[in-house]
Amino acid sequence: MSPIVRFWLKKPLSTSPERAATAPLALGTSSRLRCLAVAAERGDPYLAPQILTEVSHAMEIMREETFGPVVGIMPVEDDEEAIALMNDSRYGLTASIWTTDLDRAVRIGDRLETGTCFMNRCDYLDPELSWVGVKDSGRGTTLSRIGYEHLTRPKSFHLRHG
Repeated sequence: MSPIVRFWLKKPLSTSPERAATAPLALGTSSRLRCLAVAAERGDPYLAPQILTEVSHAMEIMREETFGPVVGIMPVEDDEEAIALMNDSRYGLTASIWTTDLDRAVRIGDRLETGTCFMNRCDYLDPELSWVGVKDSGRGTTLSRIGYEHLTRPKSFHLRHG
């Protein structure tokens, strides 16, 4: 367990880099995890961004929601494999597609089982666009006119005067 996790939570996170590193061993795979990060100073509660390479889809870090500055990167053969692996999760909050081809991003995004899809960015909230979750990431929407309608209750008045 890293000092930062001990300092902050006193126990490891289920999707911590340390846990992700041990997941393939439990599954009998030969995947290796390499963590590239700027180390936080000892005792500092800052969790440095983590880039995990040499990961496999068998690792939790590649299938679970991760609410922290961590990303797993693994090679795929083609768009079809990428889409299949991205959809192989019980979660579906967001996806981020990095490409210079707008049409390709839209084609891939249409096939992803996520509520929100980004191109060349991630986790940017625009109050005019719905923030949507699907699968076990939640139902419904926030932000946008659609989201704000969930926070209000319509009322109809049928009044006859006179």
